[in-house]
Amino acid sequence: MALPPRQLALALDHTESYAREDFLSGPGNKDALALIDSWPDWPASAVALVGPEGSGKTHLATIWAAAAGARVISAHALGETDPRSALATGALVVEDAAATQDEHALFHLINLAREEAAFLLFTARKSPPLWPFTVPDVASRLRALPVVTLDAPDDVMLRGLMVKLAADRQLALDEAVVRYLSTHIERSFAAARAAVIALDKEALRQGRPPSRALAAEMFRDGA
Repeated sequence: MALPPRQLALALDHTESYAREDFLSGPGNKDALALIDSWPDWPASAVALVGPEGSGKTHLATIWAAAAGARVISAHALGETDPRSALATGALVVEDAAATQDEHALFHLINLAREEAAFLLFTARKSPPLWPFTVPDVASRLRALPVVTLDAPDDVMLRGLMVKLAADRQLALDEAVVRYLSTHIERSFAAARAAVIALDKEALRQGRPPSRALAAEMFRDGA
C-alpha cells in the first residue's frame, strides 16, 4: 500500500531583523537601549553591553553601529586585526569580547581607542571582571569599563519576542499559541528562540499549521 507523501522541512535561511524599529523595549533592557540612544554622550569612550544569549546584544550593537558608523568584529579575530584599521571610522563593536584569545591585542585596542578618541562597544554574556583574562593591565582596564546589563525577559517581553521571531521566519502565531508557549518554556531569550524554531520546523514537517494543539504536543512537559 502506498504511503502518503511526507513533507520535508527544508533548512531555509531566516534573517532576523535588526532594525531600530524592530527592537523590543521593556524593563529589562531600557537602560541598555538608553545607552545606545544616548551616543555619543556616553559615560566613557568604551562600554560593555552584557546579557544572556539572545537578549538583544547583537541587535543593539547593530543599531549603534549604524548610528556611529562602527565596524563590527568578533573577539576571535582581534589578534589577526590591525587595530588602526579596525578603528578607522572612530567606532568599533567587539562581539563576544570575553572569547578573545589575545589579551595583549585587546589591551592595545583599548589604549589606541583612548588615544584616538574612538568609541568601543563590547558585547558579552558576563561582566568584564568575570572575563577569563590574567594579564594585570588588561584586567585593570576591563574593571574600569562602564557596564550596562540586559536582564531576563518578563512575560510581556517573552511573548513579544516570540511574535517577532516568528515574523522574522514569516510564521504567523496567534495569541493562543504564544500564550501557551510562554507558560511552557524556560523564561529566557534562548528558550523563546528555540521554541519558535522548533515549532516552525515541526509544523512544516507535518504539513500542519503552527497551532496551539501542535505546541501542546511538543511542549506540554515544559516549564
